[in-house]
Amino acid sequence: MASASCLCVWLWSFVLVVGLEGINGQVGSRWLNARATFYGGNQNPSTLGGACGYENSYQAGFGINTAAVSGALFRGGQACGACYQVICNNRLDRKWCLRRASVTVTATNFCPSNNHGGWCDPPQHHFDMSMPAFFRIARQGNEGIVPVLYRRVGCKRRGGVRFTLKGQPNFNMIMISNVGGSGDIKSAWIRGSRTRTWTPMQRNWGANWQTHFDVRAQTLSFRLTLVDGKTLEFLNVVPSSWNFGQTFASHNQFS
Repeated sequence: MASASCLCVWLWSFVLVVGLEGINGQVGSRWLNARATFYGGNQNPSTLGGACGYENSYQAGFGINTAAVSGALFRGGQACGACYQVICNNRLDRKWCLRRASVTVTATNFCPSNNHGGWCDPPQHHFDMSMPAFFRIARQGNEGIVPVLYRRVGCKRRGGVRFTLKGQPNFNMIMISNVGGSGDIKSAWIRGSRTRTWTPMQRNWGANWQTHFDVRAQTLSFRLTLVDGKTLEFLNVVPSSWNFGQTFASHNQFS
């Protein structure tokens, strides 16, 4: 028979999970333990695109609630654009956690391991959050690190998916941002108006995808498969008059 102390712990855990799932009125994926810190205190949050290659988080559609995630979450860049609901774990830190406060952050950067017991060393799950996001869930004046619970949630984006054309004639790189749904891209294809066939692209780094085909002076379409398995097509989203450095957006998230 379970001891009274074990029973109390179980009941507390049950109440905690039920309470957390009620934060946004729906049952989401399983809550997991992690830690959170903040960075960029003296930086403009819009510049914190880092390892995902988002040059400006505002222009990419993510705002200021962003985070660098540890390698266990980053998955070689596949997590770029994914959304996580994060709450401070008041059960473990009642002094610094804001009770029942919640923030949804987008993964836009990588929190590297230093292999010396750092918070981002594998296999730890860690969020190095922008300062505005961090102080949505923790009190100011704390030691800079708090225990958190997190879960994957769908990304709610305004406007269409954005495609930024980079590279040169023999090396075309497309930065893809502001993706709704699961937010993170598993695979991508490109199609030119003259080639007429879908050509797979390779992830160059983060949210940047590359192709060695010359697609200049062609109207461009894209096909994306998200990590949740959903495949979206964006037809003729880039006109044939495009130039390197320009960004084009689909009319909505589900063209």
